[in-house]
Amino acid sequence: MVAVTGRVAVVTGGRRGLGAALVDELLARGARKVYSTARAAYIDERPEVVTAELEVRSAESVAALAKVAADAEIVFNNAGVLLPAALLTGGLESVIETFDVNVFGSLRMARAFAPILAANGGGALVNMHSVLSWLAGSGAYGASKAAAWSVTNSLRLELAPQNTQVVGVHAGFIDTDMVAAIERPKTTPAEIAARIVAGLESGDTEVLADDVTVTVKAALSGPVEHLTFSSAG
Repeated sequence: MVAVTGRVAVVTGGRRGLGAALVDELLARGARKVYSTARAAYIDERPEVVTAELEVRSAESVAALAKVAADAEIVFNNAGVLLPAALLTGGLESVIETFDVNVFGSLRMARAFAPILAANGGGALVNMHSVLSWLAGSGAYGASKAAAWSVTNSLRLELAPQNTQVVGVHAGFIDTDMVAAIERPKTTPAEIAARIVAGLESGDTEVLADDVTVTVKAALSGPVEHLTFSSAG
């Protein structure tokens, strides 16, 4: 388990939505410094927050962030993209971008920051997945989140020797701009952020951040044809 108080954290996609809520929650729990990234430069006047530009699709951009945030002890891979891309009929460019951001972007971050976390005592890596990691019917997004879940589970084993806690987070529909057009019950970003950080501090390896995620996870042992987007509550 990794306590947040006095720690230095990195939150990708920290400018808005769940990322912004994670920054707020970390500060509320006593984080000493939080690097908060976005694709474009922005200002956060809180002295504990260091903003930085980051494009997770670029190895050079990730490396530049790692150089700046060499004191990081906790990394939250929150940056993600939701594009309208069906696997067969959607634009292949959108499918590729979805995987590049949601899978390879977080992997680039993990590869760049693993040595930093090791040098700083192990720390933690927290990867955002989705209830759609387990449900068919959301095209490239769900497929990318399923791949990200698998990557996280393997990273947990690879990072164990350096004492890095790896946390996979699954959540349903969060009340953010990303899913504003989806008419489903949603949880506030602040609630999800609080559950994520509480799980981190409790030593959890997986955080099921809402009731619908708990229900879907319990159904994984059932018939695979029942695991569809339309079956989620």
